[in-house]
Amino acid sequence: MFASAVCVLRNSLCILSKRNFTQFPPLNMRLVQFQSLGSQNRRIGLELGDGGQIIDLNAFEPSLPCRMREFLEFGEPAFETAKRALDSSQYTLSRSEISLLAPISNPEKVICIGMNYVDHCLEQNVPVPKEPIIFSKFASSIVGPDDPIKLPAESQEVDWEVELAFVIGKKGKNIKEEDAMDHVAGFTVAHDVSARDWQMKKNGKQWLLGKTFDTFCPLGPALVTKDSISDPHNLAIRCRVNGNIVQNSNTNQMVFKTEALIAWVSK
Repeated sequence: MFASAVCVLRNSLCILSKRNFTQFPPLNMRLVQFQSLGSQNRRIGLELGDGGQIIDLNAFEPSLPCRMREFLEFGEPAFETAKRALDSSQYTLSRSEISLLAPISNPEKVICIGMNYVDHCLEQNVPVPKEPIIFSKFASSIVGPDDPIKLPAESQEVDWEVELAFVIGKKGKNIKEEDAMDHVAGFTVAHDVSARDWQMKKNGKQWLLGKTFDTFCPLGPALVTKDSISDPHNLAIRCRVNGNIVQNSNTNQMVFKTEALIAWVSK
């Protein structure tokens, strides 16, 4: 059953929240979690334009939840309040005044799909999967988009993979492909960091331990509502290491699209 989750897609990633909520209105928003500099309090915001400014939604309406999962579970009233805040342009903060957190930090599940890009399979000289390859990450591995990735002393083979992640918020089981997008709150960027030696050479070659070291799941910067993206399966997706492009692909290379994955994982 889907409750609340994040799904990662090159490996693919799916983020789940817990309770059911209503259909999302079309709002074209970039939602973020952040902390003001010098504060440990988590807040919800709206990223404006090119990301230079953030509207503090909790300053606009103090009754709103301060965590993204609870914000999504609050349902349509939360989005209506966010729309009013966007129209008002009040309570704006510059990026220099805040620290961005992962757009969702406490999902019930982090579900990943391995070998889900055709070009990635060809690079690895492995067959294109006939059905989704499912693995998981622990939510404790989630960090923000600007947080450092800590290299564990136990691994000598830490690797990187950029991902498209979709966030699930509407509860469902045995979801049909034609209904799948009704369960998607939005999309974000994910980084599937792996300790390849632990993934492929230890623990009986089960992937879990190699995928779930602390800081091995950076997310963000924003949760982009699904209506903001005309086609999630035609997006450029790139990874840079020290400024150098090390991955350059497109989500049109996905073997199993978002709808098919939701139908499969919700069985």
